[in-house]
Amino acid sequence: MTDVLNRLLDTAFGHPKGLLGRIGGRLMARGNAETEHQLVRLAKLGERDTVLAVGPGPGIGLRAAAERAGAVIGVDPSETMLAAAREQCRDYVDAGLVELRLGTAESTGLTAASVDVVLSVNNVQIWTDRAAGLAELFRVLRPGGRLLISAHERWLPVTKEVLADEARAAGFTGVQAWAWEPGGRTPVAAQLSAERPPRPDESRASAREPADPNEHADGNEHADRR
Repeated sequence: MTDVLNRLLDTAFGHPKGLLGRIGGRLMARGNAETEHQLVRLAKLGERDTVLAVGPGPGIGLRAAAERAGAVIGVDPSETMLAAAREQCRDYVDAGLVELRLGTAESTGLTAASVDVVLSVNNVQIWTDRAAGLAELFRVLRPGGRLLISAHERWLPVTKEVLADEARAAGFTGVQAWAWEPGGRTPVAAQLSAERPPRPDESRASAREPADPNEHADGNEHADRR
């Protein structure tokens, strides 16, 4: 019975496909929307930024990022979710501002040092290999580029502190981990921000401020800045 339930949940939410995947996508669009927008705000995107959204699902956060950034790339292992994201962002796709690709955190298919910001909402817990995923995201980020991850804390197989240590092991610096409490019945989120170190010759004045989890009052944050 447990195996059957796990397969159903994976088909609906983990690797959505078919009718069950479309239903799961609608539920994710509703349940993840506040977190998607919060993470985009924390990213402080600019019109010159290229953003990679890992596992964008139905595309709520993808659209929010496209409203602020110069270009957004969504990489998802589910054709069902790519179709939903394409519909959600149809105008941005048609304008060439949003690109959708089949892929995973571990294998994005992107060129090295080609994006400025990476966003991941509620999918790090289903990456096949977190170490490989973090290494891949480090690879595709430009020096000085930023990584922002959010996941339901109770679904994470490790603590947010361990996730932060794994990010450091992948080469990220300026790592921060905190708990964020969205409104309503949405579970507490474990969130992380990190940076690929800038080149030594880059001016400190040109570096952007790290994400400040305490900046927004639409939820309660408790930061662990180690």
